[in-house]
Amino acid sequence: MITISCGNPVEKEIESVEKVPSFKVEYAGALMNLMHKNDVSAKVALSEYEKVEHLYALGAMENLKGEIQIFDGHPVNSYVEDGVMKFDSSYGKKAALFVAAAVAEWRKFPVPDTIVTKEEFEAFVAKSALENGIDVSEPFPFIMEGVVKKTDWHVINWKDGDTEHSHEKHISSGLNGTAKNAAIVMLGFYSDAHHAVFTHHTTNMHIHMRLADGTIAGHVDDFELDGKMTLKLPK
Repeated sequence: MITISCGNPVEKEIESVEKVPSFKVEYAGALMNLMHKNDVSAKVALSEYEKVEHLYALGAMENLKGEIQIFDGHPVNSYVEDGVMKFDSSYGKKAALFVAAAVAEWRKFPVPDTIVTKEEFEAFVAKSALENGIDVSEPFPFIMEGVVKKTDWHVINWKDGDTEHSHEKHISSGLNGTAKNAAIVMLGFYSDAHHAVFTHHTTNMHIHMRLADGTIAGHVDDFELDGKMTLKLPK
């Protein structure tokens, strides 16, 4: 049994039984409140998840002062200080937006070289999940790893007191760039029912990344593939 707390007074218990997935996506905060109500306050402390085995999570730090990425229990959280990307590998931060799941085992699928754009990959994720017994009416995590042709990324560093939000301002507020022909691991959550909650209204995916060389980690804005990637779905 896996118990995951999402900062709520009642903890949810997830049992691995027949026809019930061995994971459960939990989330705190909502993009609609960040964007339209300027609610950038902390919704959950990462310390509540520190003892969860095989935790995979992403999100935004409180006050939008950085990005959260946790891979198999190991945080690679990133933030901007004096115009330089810094990293925090602890569970000491708090999140204004947080999405998480505990996944002990993954199944691998090669991404066809015909899949190039983010939109094509989104369709491939949904199709692969459906064909492999995942209930696509519920949110689920996925991983993509390999060498990506290019990835557009950013690490948010929101200006204190700014109440006018836009996706473009979130990208430009901190650091952003494009990684090309780089070994990478991307962690995403898929849902067609959580637009403006933890996915933007134009996509069913929310994806973060880290480069294999440890130099960059943050939010994924767009990418282009060239047949060198592997998709992982919960087993």
